[in-house]
Amino acid sequence: MSKNTNSGIAAAYAQPLSVLDIHLDRVARNYLLLKKKVQAEAAGGDCAAVVKADAYGLGAAEVSRALYKQSCRHFFVAHYGEALEVKEALQGLYGVADAPSIYVLNGPFGAPAADFAANGFIPVLNSPQDIDYWAQTGQGDKRPAALLHIDTGMNRLGLSGGEVEALAARGDLSRILDIRYVMSHLACADEKDHPKNAAQLELFKQLTARLGIAARYSFANSSGIFLGPAYHFDLARPGCALYGINPGTGENPMQGTVTLKARILQTRKIDRNGTVGYGATYSVSPPAICATVSTGYADGYLRSLTGRGTVVIGGKTCPVIGRVSMDSVVVDASALDAPPRPGDWAEIIGERQTVDAVAAQAGTIGYEILTSLGRRYRRNYTGG
Repeated sequence: MSKNTNSGIAAAYAQPLSVLDIHLDRVARNYLLLKKKVQAEAAGGDCAAVVKADAYGLGAAEVSRALYKQSCRHFFVAHYGEALEVKEALQGLYGVADAPSIYVLNGPFGAPAADFAANGFIPVLNSPQDIDYWAQTGQGDKRPAALLHIDTGMNRLGLSGGEVEALAARGDLSRILDIRYVMSHLACADEKDHPKNAAQLELFKQLTARLGIAARYSFANSSGIFLGPAYHFDLARPGCALYGINPGTGENPMQGTVTLKARILQTRKIDRNGTVGYGATYSVSPPAICATVSTGYADGYLRSLTGRGTVVIGGKTCPVIGRVSMDSVVVDASALDAPPRPGDWAEIIGERQTVDAVAAQAGTIGYEILTSLGRRYRRNYTGG
């Protein structure tokens, strides 16, 4: 074996086993595309960014900074702790005049109300109890800021129709709270022709009119932006589309934002009949080439990809064979022109295999794939 070959092998051993490249410039382009669409179709409309769940697994701090630099001033998270992370990440980027608004979707839970108020976080009020609790944080004539969530068909969070009626009858909402937006959430927006979309829109209009307060409105999620101007109102709240997930069922208008690759640990030439992996569920016969790839369910490569997943090696697709293990998967590399070498890369998500394609293989959605990405990958942020 030549000295150069030895050097190449040593270099491969010394490098990380898996790398997750997160393309912040593509996240920014996706945001600007959505914002442009909203502003073109809704006079005075603006576009927020949903960065909950660590920005869908991509890193809330890095993503929030990148989007703030693209004039995003509205950020949605789910938990108080997530709000703290976003605030800390944005510190030093703004002054008083251009401070971001950080909204907490799960309401004023997770910390004392005084901590919410001191940090300037704006909770989404989902129930009469939320309203009464948060209204008590007002001091003197200063009304605490909030978003009001009306349920129009998700039956998950938000005020019911009856609760809206009771709130309207009280007549004190504007006196006790500074309602920045009244919002609701679409259940079937990714199916453009689903009748529930129009039904939710009509109910949202009816219930907001019943409230009888002067307010701005937020209704469209990622998919809702593509339902047309009637759904845009004052503030759109895209999440999945920012990260390259298809917001509909047709051609994806968004750019993929991650490239995930893992190294091949070992290649074996099958010279006798045998089985692969736990449970001996896959039978392999010669001649065949199997390659063991350094990713597994501990890294977010879901166990449901057993027998269904694929990776890309040398530009060719290789199927996963045998069960997905905690730290590795085995793929059939027989179709390659030459057997892969230990240290070569296998592409898990990228240009040839999108996050939506991996999700389809796993029988799930792109959201779960991204939010499951493990912490063992070396993360590289590009385009920031």
